[in-house]
Amino acid sequence: MTTPVISIAYHSGFGHTAVIAEAVRSGAVEAGAEVHLIKVDEITEEQWTILDGSDAIVFGSPTYMGTASGAFHVFAEATSKRWAEQAWTDKLAAGFTNSASKSGDKLHTLQFFQILAGQLGMHWINLGLLPGWNNSAGSENDLNRLGVFTGAAAQTNADQGPEAVHKADVATAEHLGRRVTETAKVFALGRSAVAA
Repeated sequence: MTTPVISIAYHSGFGHTAVIAEAVRSGAVEAGAEVHLIKVDEITEEQWTILDGSDAIVFGSPTYMGTASGAFHVFAEATSKRWAEQAWTDKLAAGFTNSASKSGDKLHTLQFFQILAGQLGMHWINLGLLPGWNNSAGSENDLNRLGVFTGAAAQTNADQGPEAVHKADVATAEHLGRRVTETAKVFALGRSAVAA
């Protein structure tokens, strides 16, 4: 079986979301993927080609004013050529975000990613975790401590730097990277079986 190629297309304004992107990468590598980190505000033609050749693309952005960052929106609009050609049809997609508030309308950012993936003909992979920290036996150190199902969500205080990204959010992002990789392996085996 070939090694899944996972690309993480993300924007990070102050470094917090970059920590989450790195955690997704780490989880995907651990699960056996070839992984490319692509900063969408610095994307090159070569990196567009890498995205075109990827089995899965994980979208990531901070949540600013209730949605993905402006830099990520510019990237999303630039995918319109891929949309017109349906070049990313049947690729896998997933997403992650970070904001200062516990909610911060992160769900809207993840839904924006889902709609983008849907328009591009991609298949969305959810987080696949039960919520943590939602009963008296739970703690802020639980995986999925913010109780988001659509993707990996992180919260970092506005007055702290990237070093303060919560370890549970990092571990949740690593889980997402592993999940995307394992799903890509299943899809590859399924395509091989259908072709045979």
